[in-house]
Amino acid sequence: MKTFTNANARDPKQAAGLAQQARSNGHAPYFNGGGTDLLGLVKERIVQPDVLINLRTLKGLDQVTSASGGVSIGGQISLDALSHDPRIRRDYPVLAEAAESVATQQIRNFGTLAGNVCQRPWCWYFRNGFPCYKAGGSQCFSITGENRFHAIFGGGPSFIVHPSDTAPALVALDAQFHIVGPTGERTVPAADFFVLPKQNAARENVLAEDEVLASIQLPAPRAGTRSTYHKELDREAWTHAVVSAAVVLEMDKDICRSARMVLGGVAPIPWRVPDAERLLANQRITPELAAKVADAALAGANPLAKNAYKIPLTRAIVQRTALALGIRA
Repeated sequence: MKTFTNANARDPKQAAGLAQQARSNGHAPYFNGGGTDLLGLVKERIVQPDVLINLRTLKGLDQVTSASGGVSIGGQISLDALSHDPRIRRDYPVLAEAAESVATQQIRNFGTLAGNVCQRPWCWYFRNGFPCYKAGGSQCFSITGENRFHAIFGGGPSFIVHPSDTAPALVALDAQFHIVGPTGERTVPAADFFVLPKQNAARENVLAEDEVLASIQLPAPRAGTRSTYHKELDREAWTHAVVSAAVVLEMDKDICRSARMVLGGVAPIPWRVPDAERLLANQRITPELAAKVADAALAGANPLAKNAYKIPLTRAIVQRTALALGIRA
């Protein structure tokens, strides 16, 4: 591990400026919040930082605050604090459940919301030094190699899956991402934040090199809104979703007025399934309808040689989750 220096930032704009300044001096800067993903990337020699910019010193970005009828969540809030915040648990249970499903308690104590959203892929080829698309190479080794946990939607030229649990929940909640860079600020809908490999094989989101995901805004929940997050693992803890589903339903008694459904573990980005959502609109959710919704959610799935099992698994998760949430009292 090479020697690096540490720089404490007081606010997102200064953090972005420190990164820009380091880069102009020929140094490689990296932002450090909880550090759980960054440490792995350094140990695996994927990144070799000269300067670590400490985001833990950013004032006020580790809290949930009221904003425009909804809430603003600081990007540096720990996943544990997020999962236990009473407003999040009451009004946005899909996000609380997603946050508390991440890894282990120790990692949730340190890992941050922004870090979870922006973490790099956990594909074993990328993490083990293969010259793949994500590492600046010219091929995806998973296509003919080990691909049990790779994408069945949206793949090509890379078939990684996005590893975040909170990202599908934030897309399902129609969140807005507040981004700060050296020259200004911008707001990006969560649905537009993530990038498919066909758009940019080397990146997973729209952040520029020196930009910081400062905070996330959630709109006020509408009356009758119900939400949940379901995650299937290949072992009990310290792993990412094989398949997950974030579901938000706006209910009027037993009628679903509208739905947002986003899958995780199956695509390079949080994968929204609008055809399935449309089937739920203005309908009473019955077992028969839930089965049709599950079939619609799999439209366009294109598995690789060893991950076709994700199709029936996803179908079962969508069917069970939609039905259970729809009939919940």
